[in-house]
Amino acid sequence: MRKFLKGFLINLQFFTVIPVHLELPMDKPHLKSAVQAFPLLGLFQGGIISGLFFLLLEYTPFSNLASAFLLWLMSIFLTGGIHLDGWMDASDGYFSYKDQKKRLQIMNDPRTGAFGVISVIVLLSSRFLFIYEITINVHAVSYLMITAIPLLSKSVMGLMLLTVKSAKKEGLGALFQNAATPKDLWSYLVYLIGFFAILLIFAGGFYNFLILLAAALLSFLFCSRKAVKWFGGITGDILGATVEGTELFLWMTLWLLHYFVMV
Repeated sequence: MRKFLKGFLINLQFFTVIPVHLELPMDKPHLKSAVQAFPLLGLFQGGIISGLFFLLLEYTPFSNLASAFLLWLMSIFLTGGIHLDGWMDASDGYFSYKDQKKRLQIMNDPRTGAFGVISVIVLLSSRFLFIYEITINVHAVSYLMITAIPLLSKSVMGLMLLTVKSAKKEGLGALFQNAATPKDLWSYLVYLIGFFAILLIFAGGFYNFLILLAAALLSFLFCSRKAVKWFGGITGDILGATVEGTELFLWMTLWLLHYFVMV
């Protein structure tokens, strides 16, 4: 249990701006625990975002527009932009239309190109649209659905990490990948089943969760195939881009659910 807790704290250090002033071990057993705790990290982030969403709408005089803007800012601030950096680097690499080796070289360039800037503007503006319109049509179950978005995106990141070959032998992605195996994904089912049970018992809306889960699986299938085809495998940047792309797709799915299902 202590090893698992340290794995979760490693995730907080790497993937959030939450200060963890501890010198944590970076050996294989603890990194393996960190990989197993990816969904828990997403659940933690989703709980913060959903809690803020509830407080803004229920206990402040802010308009829907202001509430959506603050929620949008929190979704960026909480991760420190680490996944957005991967999204921009992957966009620069992909839109160069070069071969795999050249794309990886472009992604390693610390400078951000025009395509990276354009792609992150499209990503963030689309996310803001989805968040804003959800605030207008919010339902009680919406808060749990929002909590599920980072849970599912971090689960997809773990699936990518452990089932898709690495394009490089070094870097953050390779560091985590070398510490775990696909057998360690059993914990992901525990989180998903537990979350589904909470929905079933307390909130209903489990059909909506199944739709979000299906969307996450589609995102995984797309990203896993394209990562190999376009880049020769995964890197830390590809994993970051996968998280951002999956979350955008899930926000869009939730937005559509509010229009056509959650009425």
